[in-house]
Amino acid sequence: MLRRWEQAKAGEGRVVLISGEPGIGKSRLAAALSESIQVEGHTRLRYFCSPHHQDSALYPFITQIEHAAGFARDDAPEEKLGKLKKLLAPAASGDDETALLAELLSLPNSVADLNLSPQRKREMLFEALLRQLEAVARRQPVLMVFEDAHWVDPTSRELLDLTVDRARRLAVLLIVTFRPEFQQAWSGQTHVTVLGLNRLGERDVTALVRGLAGNTPLGSQIVEEIVERTDGVPLFIEELTKAVLETGDRTAALTASPSVASAIPATLHASLIARLDRIGAAPKEVAQVGAVLGREFGYELIQQVAQRSEVDLQTELAQLTDAGLLFCRGLAPQSSYLFKHALVQDAAYSTLLRARRQQLHARVAALLEQHFADLIKRQPELLAHHLTAAGNKERSVDQWLKAGQHAAERSAHIEAIRHFERGLTTLKALPEGPPRDGREIELQLARGLSRLTAEGFLSVEAAQSYTRARELAEQRGDARQLFMAVYGLWQLTGSTGNIRTGRRFSDELLQLTAGDADDGLRLQAHHSAWTASLFAGDPLAACKHCEAGRRLYDPERHRSHRLLYGGHDPGVCAGYVAAQAHWLLGYPEKGLAIGNEALTLAERIAHPFTLEITLLWNTILRLDRREPELALQRLDAYEALVAEQQLAFVLEPSFLRGAALSAQGAVDDAVVCLRAGLAGRLGRMTFRPYGLAHLAEALAQQGEYGASLAAAREAIEAQRAATAS
Repeated sequence: MLRRWEQAKAGEGRVVLISGEPGIGKSRLAAALSESIQVEGHTRLRYFCSPHHQDSALYPFITQIEHAAGFARDDAPEEKLGKLKKLLAPAASGDDETALLAELLSLPNSVADLNLSPQRKREMLFEALLRQLEAVARRQPVLMVFEDAHWVDPTSRELLDLTVDRARRLAVLLIVTFRPEFQQAWSGQTHVTVLGLNRLGERDVTALVRGLAGNTPLGSQIVEEIVERTDGVPLFIEELTKAVLETGDRTAALTASPSVASAIPATLHASLIARLDRIGAAPKEVAQVGAVLGREFGYELIQQVAQRSEVDLQTELAQLTDAGLLFCRGLAPQSSYLFKHALVQDAAYSTLLRARRQQLHARVAALLEQHFADLIKRQPELLAHHLTAAGNKERSVDQWLKAGQHAAERSAHIEAIRHFERGLTTLKALPEGPPRDGREIELQLARGLSRLTAEGFLSVEAAQSYTRARELAEQRGDARQLFMAVYGLWQLTGSTGNIRTGRRFSDELLQLTAGDADDGLRLQAHHSAWTASLFAGDPLAACKHCEAGRRLYDPERHRSHRLLYGGHDPGVCAGYVAAQAHWLLGYPEKGLAIGNEALTLAERIAHPFTLEITLLWNTILRLDRREPELALQRLDAYEALVAEQQLAFVLEPSFLRGAALSAQGAVDDAVVCLRAGLAGRLGRMTFRPYGLAHLAEALAQQGEYGASLAAAREAIEAQRAATAS
């Protein structure tokens, strides 16, 4: 480890992965290195993962920034923002990065004004966090410790992957600790060292016991007994040795300790419980309350939950700290506490009777809502956890929904899905009836949208969620929920080329909004219809629905539709679809005028995905008009936007480039381009007939009439299959 530190100081960044079972000494090894280099100039950054925050996006990074910035609970948002700016000042490349990090910490920000795609925003946020690490490493070497990675949330895991890679170029030693079940893919990299910790042998156990005993003499028989009973687990060795030292009758202490015949986790667990018992009833009760709060907790919260006087509470926390069961940071009432090990927290929590646990969790939930609204706003899943543990099923289901929606708003859809699924699991305990069905519909709709966003239009899980929501909404008679479920099914089928099924769902949406429905729902029903009609070869119907939609549309009132329905603006969509429909009906100039209006609106709105699709359809329109130079200009803008905003292509760009090259007479290049596009993943999906049609045209220009006919037949069969499905 010291050798790796010397290499890191020289600018050759190193990563050390420490793997081992609970209690084996992973954290202690990292702490020992920190102690040994304490006199050297360096910066230590610590990140803690928690079993209660496995689905809290970027939780370890958020808490580290909050500690580094010196946030206090009673700080006003503007005060916290000032502290954040001061922390970031040496490295922030501009106001955009500061805004992104302020949004991460739920502070006032201007991120909405940046009009970033979710993918681009995520990329810029990660880069801002990595740039902060680089800035710290330029000032002095960094020891970065990432604890308990087996509990890492998915978004933090993604950032940690980038950090491991970036560390090789910095004066950074990154230590990552985790249990053996954690799956990692870093060990093959040249700057990464894997250190697997095994249980200690007899000689090492003896040395550890003697070291812990210090000047207190322990007979060889007692040492041998400790060696035998602890089975080489360092934390157990430490606990049992302390038990012997703290007890006047050392033989009695060993007799009272668990038998070595028990499984090691159980014996270590029992040893920790015995330690809590020995420390006294009052400190033990405080440890139990702390265990309910989590691996780490603040003084202000435990003070209100424990309901003890300040003098008593501070005395009891000091006893736990002196005993090595808790680590303390800061001075009360601004102090925070961390259990020495997750196993210590588990042991304290396990000694609570079920009724007492529920009572404490209920008290925590109530206090969080009454006095820690800012924390609940940032971590709604924390309240959901305590409500669930308190047995408050109805409210916990509602809170899991809020937690999932909060994660989805931040594009943390993997975490969002897990929150929704916890809500669905908890829901099963509620009595059957309309209230339960209503909650399930909302959870299924939200889960379906996050599944669709994270997994794409081929998501089986999204289809299952929308199908279940539809069944329940039909039974319940809720028109809005039924509309949302059917709309989700329309998106899944229509976007994968299932034209007939998609049009059937669209017709159902029109029927659902035929009466006095909300104008937003009517707008989206027409949205589905103009898309379905165009792809079904009915441009006249598409025009009618576009006109109806454009009359209903208001850019400000329907701003939220960009997030709820297909990820793009419905007003702009009505414009570029109407442009294509008018072209097909034989009104090229009207189509071009409407298409240009749509492009102007898309540029004004500056919503990335909306602008991408508008540029795509404008490119297609220019190709149809035999204007390849203008088409290539639009195509270049389309590809540049996708690259800049980290978007996914809607249509294979090689199809468009190949068609433009063909129109310019570069037929050989066009054929190569089109074949390459058809061979790719995107070329095998919804718009494949479009690429095949242009390939057939280019092959005919080459005089390859047989190959041209074959491509045309394949295009017709592919389109026929889509229409029939």
